[in-house]
Amino acid sequence: MADTAYPFDIHACPSPAYVVDDALLRKNLELLGQVQAASGAKILLALKGFAMWDTFPLVSQYLVGTTSSGQDEARLGAETFGGEVHVYSPAFGDAEMDVVLRYADHLSFNSPGQWKRFRDTVAAAPRRVSCGLRVNPEHSTGAVPLYDPCAPGSRLGTRAVDLEPEDLEGLEGLHFHTLCEQNSDAFEGTLAAFEKKFGHYLANMQWMNFGGGHHITRADYDVERLVRVIRAFKARHPHLRVYLEPGEAIALNTGYLVCSVLDIVENDGPIAILDTSATAHMPDVLEMPYRPEIIGAGKPGEKAHTYRLGGSTCLAGDVIDSYSFDTPLTIGDRLVFTDMAHYTMVKNTTFNGIRLPSICRVDEASRAVRTVKSFGYVDYMQRLS
Repeated sequence: MADTAYPFDIHACPSPAYVVDDALLRKNLELLGQVQAASGAKILLALKGFAMWDTFPLVSQYLVGTTSSGQDEARLGAETFGGEVHVYSPAFGDAEMDVVLRYADHLSFNSPGQWKRFRDTVAAAPRRVSCGLRVNPEHSTGAVPLYDPCAPGSRLGTRAVDLEPEDLEGLEGLHFHTLCEQNSDAFEGTLAAFEKKFGHYLANMQWMNFGGGHHITRADYDVERLVRVIRAFKARHPHLRVYLEPGEAIALNTGYLVCSVLDIVENDGPIAILDTSATAHMPDVLEMPYRPEIIGAGKPGEKAHTYRLGGSTCLAGDVIDSYSFDTPLTIGDRLVFTDMAHYTMVKNTTFNGIRLPSICRVDEASRAVRTVKSFGYVDYMQRLS
């Protein structure tokens, strides 16, 4: 391939590898810090989107804590990040609740039934835990049904029609999470729907959690609108602490997936087989679905040489997409996918026994690449029995 300008030395890391750029991560965090200061809201890191705990000494300089989806994320947040630990799950079992209560500061239940089941357990916990309820405003704004918690038949959150005032006795907060990679206009509309259906409960609450999906660090995100909407809400409800819990916005456009060409085969056009995988290493490519960008590549036919790029698992559909390049690909060439920090490391698998990509960081000042962790046979074997 022809020389391409890369933001770091792509040969200084193993292949494949997720590479997070500390300078880009700090840029996002600085913006999130400004949003906290201007709006008065507290921002949490949603570990379900980004849990690279080697970066937490940096992230914790800006954000107040973490939010988790169960016992292990709660423990990770408490032990490696510090600050506030918020927990929500569609349902808890007895054994998991015992663990969660060791770490949680705030705990959101999905239903009044779960709250009633565990309220005595919470009261008997050795540390005080502030509990709330996730509600469903039934206001869909997303384009992908798979990621819409307000879709008909959703199991996530309690609808207004299913809620009685006595269901909230002893609870201190309300929580909704309805967005996915969306701008602040979607949040504003959702908040209006929420207040119409649930606003009369807020006088007796102490905190409000607006969930995640706020794409705050995206270039076209309307930050001023977000701040204005939150400030107006706080003016209407000055007694409430307000939280946002984005995951993707923290790591958006901060990371890469470096991989290599293993082989090139022919079937109705050239197919390059890579040492990475859509299904194992970047599953949202198939689930969303979406087409990730590659540095120096174009759309099919845009440049002189077009290839389908496929992964190294046996899944027939393990195909990323078609891309074009200025010069022919050759075995050993490295390719760099962009925006690969969030929902990659946290969702990847060892399907087919394929090894997980290494995890690396790029130093802000020196631009040196450090390998934080590499994975091998034991990581695969210990997931099984």
